[in-house]
Amino acid sequence: PLSRKEVDEGRQRIVSMDLKSGQVQIKNPKGGAGEPPKTFSFDLVYDWNCTQKQVFEETALPIVKSSLDGYNGTVFAYGQTGTGKTHTMEGVPDDPELMGIIPSTFRAIFQHIEGSKDKDFLVRASFLEIYNEDIRDLLSKNSQNRLEVKETPDTGVYVKDLTNFVVKGVPELSNVLNVGKKNRSVGATLMNQDSSRSHSIFCITIECSARLTADSEAHIRVGKLNLVDLAGSERQSKTGATGDRLKEATKINLSLSALGNVISSLVDGKSGHIPYRDSKLTRLLQDSLGGNTKTVMVANMGPADYNFDETISTLRYANRAKNIKNKPRINEDPKDAMLREFQEEIARLKQAIEGGGGVPGVGGGGG
Repeated sequence: PLSRKEVDEGRQRIVSMDLKSGQVQIKNPKGGAGEPPKTFSFDLVYDWNCTQKQVFEETALPIVKSSLDGYNGTVFAYGQTGTGKTHTMEGVPDDPELMGIIPSTFRAIFQHIEGSKDKDFLVRASFLEIYNEDIRDLLSKNSQNRLEVKETPDTGVYVKDLTNFVVKGVPELSNVLNVGKKNRSVGATLMNQDSSRSHSIFCITIECSARLTADSEAHIRVGKLNLVDLAGSERQSKTGATGDRLKEATKINLSLSALGNVISSLVDGKSGHIPYRDSKLTRLLQDSLGGNTKTVMVANMGPADYNFDETISTLRYANRAKNIKNKPRINEDPKDAMLREFQEEIARLKQAIEGGGGVPGVGGGGG
């Protein structure tokens, strides 16, 4: 909806939405009386009356369920600064009505695990930000350290030395998020008092081990779920960015521009080269865009007349992204599954005990 500030300034709403047909119409406030509104079509459209629960269940939950089955998934929020991306992704974690996609995902994962039989699960989480094109580990004791992006044939693109925490339930997963949020870079601009000055990626890795029959060997599936909160696209003249804020804005806009170029190249289909390496953001989202991942993009926009340029840019951006074709597949028995290491260790310890040799490295009790 229009913000309180926009209502006080007498701003007009220029965006209308048809939820049934999935169409968004935007009217140019400077256009003539006879100029028709521009229309964009999407898979799903939400207006100011929709609930956080509705957005989660219709857009993100199918991706979360897929990641529990061993697919990679990505949900990311894109849009102009101050349009509610962080609210969409995080919301108010302890309020069931205002809870965003990330805390709702936590609940959905562990509800599924608690209802599963004859399966072993291992869940781990990492949290990073890309600030001024530097990758920072938000869970590290020194979150200012810069990390490097690496790539191997087996694991693909990854961040070297990124902290991963094994978590056993929603409270632990929420704690990981809260620790990371305290280290995240935010700053005040004219558009938003607590503007995200970095892109953040909260990654949940879900390993599942199951036997098809009682005698068969356990098969491991690994799903990776990226929950991405992009920094807002912005015009410095509007946000009043100067000094550090201006430097941040320049880097934010450069990486969002690189993301746009990747999306355009993928949709175009004629380009043999996709410029993933143009920014850290596109490098880390390489699999999410045109790769082995089920991806949902949530485009947030402002409905007020003075945001016409930014809103139509967001609509065009999302419209292009809609045409990307990914090729997701289940990740079965990957070499780097942590669950397999644990299972092998347990089997080794059992064998040692049954052989009468005791547990290696553990001394016997004296009497």
